[in-house]
Amino acid sequence: MDLNLKGKNAFVGGSSKGIGKASAIELSRLGASVTLVGRNPASLSEALSELQHSADQDHDYLIADFSDVKDLHKKVRGLAAQKKIHILVNNTGGPPGGPITEARPVEFIQALNNHLICNHLLAQTFLPGMKEAGYGRIINIISTSVKQPIDGLGVSNATRGAVGNWAKTLANEVGPFGITVNNVLPGFTKTGRLEEIAGERAKKAGTSTEGIFEFWKKVTPLRRIADPSEIANAVAFLASPAASYISGINLPVDGGRTKSL
Repeated sequence: MDLNLKGKNAFVGGSSKGIGKASAIELSRLGASVTLVGRNPASLSEALSELQHSADQDHDYLIADFSDVKDLHKKVRGLAAQKKIHILVNNTGGPPGGPITEARPVEFIQALNNHLICNHLLAQTFLPGMKEAGYGRIINIISTSVKQPIDGLGVSNATRGAVGNWAKTLANEVGPFGITVNNVLPGFTKTGRLEEIAGERAKKAGTSTEGIFEFWKKVTPLRRIADPSEIANAVAFLASPAASYISGINLPVDGGRTKSL
C-alpha cells in the first residue's frame, strides 16, 4: 500500500489543537510538508515542533481566523503563489449549540462563512496547483450530522449538511483531473470542543460532565470516546496515493454510533 506523501504539501485548517493538529502530525509522518493554520501563534509554534522532520520536509504555519473570510483569502492566495498545495484539509471549530428554533439568522450566516465559504475559497485557491501537479486531495472534517442530525446542534446540522453537498458536487467536477474530495465524519472525540459541549449539556440537564461522557460512551458501540489520532488516521489515508480511487464519500469515524448506512 502506497502511503508515501514525500514531496507533497499539505494545508491543514484548525491545526493548533485537536483533530486538526493530530491530522497534521500524521501527514508529516507520511512525509508531507505541512502548513499549520490557526489563530494563536504560541499554539501553532508548539504544534510545529511536534511535526515529523525526517523526510527533508519544510513545515510552516499561517496565522488566520476563519471568521475573517477576506483576510483568510488574501493570506492563502499569497501562500499559493509561493508553493503548490497538494492536500487541503478543511477543518474549523463548529458553531455554538442550541435548538434550531432559537437560532438567529446571523448565526447561520457566520457558520456558513466559517465553513462553507472558507472551504470553497480555499479549494478554489489551491485547485489550479493541484491540477498542474496532477495530484489533489481535498478532505473536509465535518460531522456525523451529515448522515444523522444531532439533537441540540441546529445551526451545525444545517451547516454541515451544506458542506457535505458542496463537497459531493465538487468531487464530481474535479474528478477528471485526478483530484479527490472526501468528508471525514468524526464521532465523539477527545477535543476541547467536545468538553465545551459536554459542559453545556451537563448544565442544562443538571448533571455532571462525567455523566454526559458516560452516556456518550454507552450510545457508541465501541463504548469509548475516540482519540484525535484515530480521526487523523482516516484523514492521512484519504490524502495518500493508496486512496486514489476513493472520492465523493462521507466516512464516519465514530465507533459505529451512526445508525444509518
